Amino acid sequence: MKLQEKREVLRNYIKEMGSLAVAFSSGVDSTFLLKTAHEVLGDQVIAVTARSCSFPERELKEAIAFCEQEGIRHFIVDSEELDIEGFESNPKNRCYLCKHELFEKIALIAKEQGIKEIAEGSNLDDNGDYRPGLIAVAELNIKSPLRHAELTKEDIRELSKEMDLKTWDKQSFACLSSRFVYGETISREKLSMVDKAEQRLLDMGFYQVRVRIHGTIARIEVLPSQLERLVARREEFTEYFHELGFSYIAMDLDGYRMGSMNATLEETTVS
Repeated sequence: MKLQEKREVLRNYIKEMGSLAVAFSSGVDSTFLLKTAHEVLGDQVIAVTARSCSFPERELKEAIAFCEQEGIRHFIVDSEELDIEGFESNPKNRCYLCKHELFEKIALIAKEQGIKEIAEGSNLDDNGDYRPGLIAVAELNIKSPLRHAELTKEDIRELSKEMDLKTWDKQSFACLSSRFVYGETISREKLSMVDKAEQRLLDMGFYQVRVRIHGTIARIEVLPSQLERLVARREEFTEYFHELGFSYIAMDLDGYRMGSMNATLEETTVS
C-alpha cells in the first residue's frame, strides 16, 4: 500500500473502535498513534502512561506536556516492574511479564472511563524482532493499529513530520530494563546508572544512544557515524560514568542497533 492509503486504513480502523485507551510512552510510535486517534475520536480517546524506575523522568514529562498541549485526557499509572514476581531476575520473557501487568492496569482505567478498546504502538518493523511483549498483547486482545495498517517506523516518521509532530525525528527508545543481559539481576540502582549515563550522552548531542550494562561494564552504542565523535569526546563522560559505578567503559564498534541484547538468545528462542 501507498503511505496515504496506510493512513486511511489506520484512521478507519480507529474509527470502528468507537473509543480507545492508548498506552502512551511519548515515543515516536505512540505519539503518532495518540495524535491520530484523537483526531478521529476526539474526547473518546484517553492516554495512559506507566510510571516506573525503568521509564526516564524526561519521557514522563514529555508525555504529560503533549497531552496537556493537545487537550487529551491523560492517566498516569504506577507500574513498577520490579514488584512483579520474577522480573528482577531478567528472564527471557521479561517484556511479557511487564506488558501483561501494564495492560491489565490500563484495562481497569479503560473500564472506569467507559472506553471500549485498548491500543499499543508497535509497528510493522517490530514483527521481525524478538518481542515477547506482543504475546501479552495478543492474549489480552490489545489492538495494534500501526501494525494493522502495515506502517513501518520510516512511514510513521514521515507522517509525523507531515503532522508537525516534534517526535518525527526523535530517537527510538525502549525501557531501561532492555539494557540488561538476560539473566542479570535488574535493580533500581543499576537502572539509575544506565538512565544517568544515557542522559549524559544525550546532553552531549549524541542522537541515538544505548548504554548496555554487563555487570559493572558499560557498553556504549551510538550511531556508526558518531563513533569517532564518541572517542574524541570520551574525556567528557568517562569520569562521570566511573562516578556512577561503572568499572569499565567500552564502545560497541557495531554501533547502535535495535534489540542487540537479543543476540545472546538461542536461535530457537528468537524464531
